[in-house]
Amino acid sequence: MGQPIDRRVALRLLVTGLGLGVAACSKRVAGGVVAPAAAVTPTTEASTTSTTVGLPPIPPPRPGPAHVVSKGDPLTNQLALTIDDGFSPETVAAYVAFAERTGLPITFSPNGHYGRTWEQHREALAPLIERQQVQIANHTWSHRDLVAMSEAAVAEEIERNEAWIETTFGITARPWFRPPFGHHSALVRDVAGQHGFTKVLLWNGTFSDASNESSQQLLGFARRYLHAGVIMLGHANQPAVTHVFDQIEELIGERRLAPVTLDEMFGTSRATG
Repeated sequence: MGQPIDRRVALRLLVTGLGLGVAACSKRVAGGVVAPAAAVTPTTEASTTSTTVGLPPIPPPRPGPAHVVSKGDPLTNQLALTIDDGFSPETVAAYVAFAERTGLPITFSPNGHYGRTWEQHREALAPLIERQQVQIANHTWSHRDLVAMSEAAVAEEIERNEAWIETTFGITARPWFRPPFGHHSALVRDVAGQHGFTKVLLWNGTFSDASNESSQQLLGFARRYLHAGVIMLGHANQPAVTHVFDQIEELIGERRLAPVTLDEMFGTSRATG
């Protein structure tokens, strides 16, 4: 907060001039806890109708083998900001405002269980999604550990969340699937691939913002991990990270990083799924 406006403009010009465009768990990379599900009243995936316009038709699933993706190319200056979950209304609202204000590309991986928190920002997100500044990935409906679940239950978690994403945001999340806690197995990957989610998304950098770390601790993780080729993991669950948004933006600019969506980093497309 309170950073000079010329720095923000300069960062946006940097990203635009380079021709580059730029959200998993309630758990830290090295451990943590799942946030209480009762934080937001569950919604139903058929409760809303998308207001997004100018989007490509949603393609059918393209089944295939699912491959794990955990990092980008360090020889580029690209950075993928990926923000998951969304049980904190305050934090979701702050991330949406951050994307609007800065123009930085972000990939959000929301759980449909927290749908009402996301749906109230649908109109604000619509133009960002339309111009491909914001991408949506699938993080399952209820954020359960899929490894302990049956094939049918895994499929339901993935497909229920996909149906909610299509209804709410007007696009598909395919081919991107982030398993809760980063936990996956051969069965989970097989089910994901059968439903067209052929990219299993992990990460190689984190804000470590899943629990009660302070804003300054989170900024320390940002300084440690915000580098070229990093898929950065964050969560829309705790407001502490929102208090250092300006410093994070400044760090990205100082390091001459170009935030991009997953589609741009890896050459995928929501138009083909």
